[in-house]
This record gives sequence, C-alpha cells and structure tokens, in this order.
Amino acid sequence: MERKPKYKEVVDWVKERLEKKELSPGDKLNSENELCELFGLSRQTVRHAIGVLEEEGIVARRQGSGTYISDNRMANLENKTRVAVVTTYVDSYIFPRTIQGIENTLFERGYSVQIAFTNNQLERERTILEDITARDDVAGIIMEATKSGLPNPNLPLLQKLMERKIPILFINSFYPGLPLPHVTLSDRLAAEMAVEYLIHAGHRKVGALLKFDDGQGHLRYAGYLDTCRKAGIPAGDSGIVWLDTEGEQHLHDYRERILRNFKECTAVFCYNDKIAFQLEVLLKEEGIRVPEDISLISIDDSELAELAETRLTSVHHPTDKLGARAAENLLAVMKNRNFDGNYEFVTEIVERDSVRSLNRV
Repeated sequence: MERKPKYKEVVDWVKERLEKKELSPGDKLNSENELCELFGLSRQTVRHAIGVLEEEGIVARRQGSGTYISDNRMANLENKTRVAVVTTYVDSYIFPRTIQGIENTLFERGYSVQIAFTNNQLERERTILEDITARDDVAGIIMEATKSGLPNPNLPLLQKLMERKIPILFINSFYPGLPLPHVTLSDRLAAEMAVEYLIHAGHRKVGALLKFDDGQGHLRYAGYLDTCRKAGIPAGDSGIVWLDTEGEQHLHDYRERILRNFKECTAVFCYNDKIAFQLEVLLKEEGIRVPEDISLISIDDSELAELAETRLTSVHHPTDKLGARAAENLLAVMKNRNFDGNYEFVTEIVERDSVRSLNRV
C-alpha cells in the first residue's frame, strides 16, 4: 500500500478539523513549532504543508502574527463546498469518463459533487436549475447545455444564478448568448480535420450526417462546409442529413432520406461515433459495404468506434482530460473572477478501417 506523503498528514488534519467545525474562518492555526512537535515532522515539511493549504485558499499567513484560516473560505465553510455538475446523459458513451475527470479533480480540492442529468430535455434542465436556484449550498456549476442549437427558455434561470455571483462553466456545448466560459473540444476544427482526411484519401463526394439541435452540430457543419469549399467540392445541399436528439436515437426512421441523400457520396462525415455506428448497420441492411462502397469518419473515438463491425476512424475526444480541465478552470474562476476559463481541445484522428483510400484505385 502506497504511503501518504508526510506533509499530507498536516493538510488532511487541518481539512478534517474544518469539516468537524473545530476550526472556523479567522481562527489561528497552530504555530510551525507546535505542528512539528505534534506530527514529529521537520520544519521544512510543515512549511510545505502550510504552503499547500495556502495555495488552496484554506489558510492565509499574516506577517508577524501567524497563519489563520482564510476568511475568503467563509462561503465554503458554511456548507458551500458543493459543485453542481449538470450533463445531458449518464450512459456508457463518453460521459462517464468526463464526469470522472471532474469528480477526481474536485474531490482532491475538498469539494463534493452533486450530479444531475437532463437527458437533453429542456423541461428537465429547467427543473434542475430551479432546484439549484432555490438552494444556497452551491459554490459553482459545471454544465453541459441542453439542445444548445435551439432557443432556450431557461436562460433567465442561468442569468439569475449569474446575478448571485455563482461561477458557471460549460462543457462540450454552451449557450452563445451568455458571457460564460466553456471547456470543449474544438468542434469546428475537429470537423475540418475529419473532412480533410477524407479529401486526402481521394474522396470528392463527401456527405454529412449531423445534429441540428446541439450547438456542436452547427460548429461541425461549419467546419465541414468550409473544408469542402476550400477543396472545391460540392457541399451543403443534397449531401446533408440533419437529425435532432430523437433522430439520433432512432436513425432507422431516416432510412429513405439517408439512402437518397448519400446515394452519390463516396464518404460520409458523421456527427459522432454513435450515429456512425448506427449508420453502418443501416447501410449493411441495404447491402452497402463500409468502406468498400462508402467510407465513414466520425468524432469521439469512443468504445463504439472499436465495437463497430468496421472499426471506425474517428477524431479523438479527450473525455477525462476535458473533465479535469473544466474542474480546474471552474476552481480558478471561483478564486479569481477575472480568470479566462475558456479552453478548446485540439486533438488528433485515430485511424482504423472505415475509410477507403481512392488514391490507390
């Protein structure tokens, strides 16, 4: 069993006393000499522990006086150590790893996590936001926007939370009308990378299967469109199929439209692996082979990319790293309201078997 670093004994002891209300904001912490004697540690180790506590905003040193429990921790010490995490789904796609990245980072910093799922439904999002608004125990919010490609009637609730100075940070998708930071995949660039990959493989008739009710779909469409136009190939009309959240779950309902719109395409750029996985099944039922007859590329590099009958080439989604960065940036915003919490990940394409090169034909 891995031994705990010695300085952590002091850090954990202070945090435990805070949780038990044995220490309060403004209380003076034991002197360095007392802590050395209490834990049997060197002065250097004790000073390191105090430095860690100071970095986390738990204590503040006052020259000539000593070390005190920081007054700016008042909100947290009055049960505001909870961060609300609101995401669209909880299934076994990419969401658990993102949530795990958030949880691990927040727990390490002494915060608990309250998780809620909207299932990408506006009414459910409204209920969750009303619950958060009615309470007074949330130190910050990490949130994934619901149907961010459509007008949202819940924005006044978010604005109310903003007026109460509760830090809010979005992940994956966000509401462009709100001046709030987001940590996301660079969706437009991801689409550009995917379509460029198809073009470099010799494809000149590239379709797209996208979602219109999520902001990510709009950004990915923009990346697809720009890349096709720069390459001088047609895009934006007959080779596009748009889905909503319901359509993503029931792709077979779009069978006729898909077969009609992609009839002339040699390749299709898909919104995500989930849609690409279903598309291959649909195409196979029609006797259309991947990649021999049509190539597929998608975004997320999820388990589904490996489980598909033809392993999917896909743009990697940094799920756990995105979650960790979101938590880190929210904490930074909570500490300094002027901190720019925006971050967009640029990743890479993971090559598998679903794209056929026409250059070798």
